[in-house]
Amino acid sequence: MVAGIVSGRLALVTGAGSGIGRAACQVLSREGATVIAADKDYESAVETIKKHTALASGSNAVGDHCAFELDVSNTKSILDLFTKLQRQYKAPPTIIINSAGITRDNWLLKLSEDDFNSVHDVNLKGTFLIMQTFAKALTEASLPGSIVNISSIVGKYGNMGQTNYSASKAGVIGMTKSAAKELGKFNIRVNAILPGFIDTPMVKTVPEKVKEGMLKLIPLGRLGDPTEVAEMITFLSSDKSSYITGTTVEVTGGF
Repeated sequence: MVAGIVSGRLALVTGAGSGIGRAACQVLSREGATVIAADKDYESAVETIKKHTALASGSNAVGDHCAFELDVSNTKSILDLFTKLQRQYKAPPTIIINSAGITRDNWLLKLSEDDFNSVHDVNLKGTFLIMQTFAKALTEASLPGSIVNISSIVGKYGNMGQTNYSASKAGVIGMTKSAAKELGKFNIRVNAILPGFIDTPMVKTVPEKVKEGMLKLIPLGRLGDPTEVAEMITFLSSDKSSYITGTTVEVTGGF
């Protein structure tokens, strides 16, 4: 059997209960990584491990794959996870995928402060806290690593009704580039992916008429599949991208 491109590596995926996070677990495990599926919805993370990872079977821990409950916006929740992982795996993950994200869409003039803050707490602050916690662990263990942050194409171009979301995802781009400059000397690479309109639960909430309009702007004429983003995540997690850091990759069908 040919070894996968991330064989023998430990990978933490946040937002692993659905969409791009779930697909990332699927592809990373297929390519040989041991996957830690973390999500605020613990049952969804368990389902990812049971049904969507390589060698999936009936338990919450499949092989060495495991599911954990995690609120990325909460420092205590992250530190609790870190402690559990150290106890279970004796070493920090060398692949960190920041895929947890939420939307609270509304027009700028109607957007509440709470909805602005909640989106930033998860999408931007959550990405920062995970990066800080696990990059620190990697530096202390003198281990190389790859961090892949999921931004969005709307972080580059903006989108009506998503001032909070697009601002948070633009922040992820800037944070990724800055972190890459700081962490390069430790051989920790940091990159961001900018998905376009991907067929995930988040996109399913978009009104049909709006979706039809968006499809006309995509040269490939269709929504992306989460697996298509996950393949790029896995590439950036592997040594095949060993000289790529501080960059953004658009996976948009040409949008």
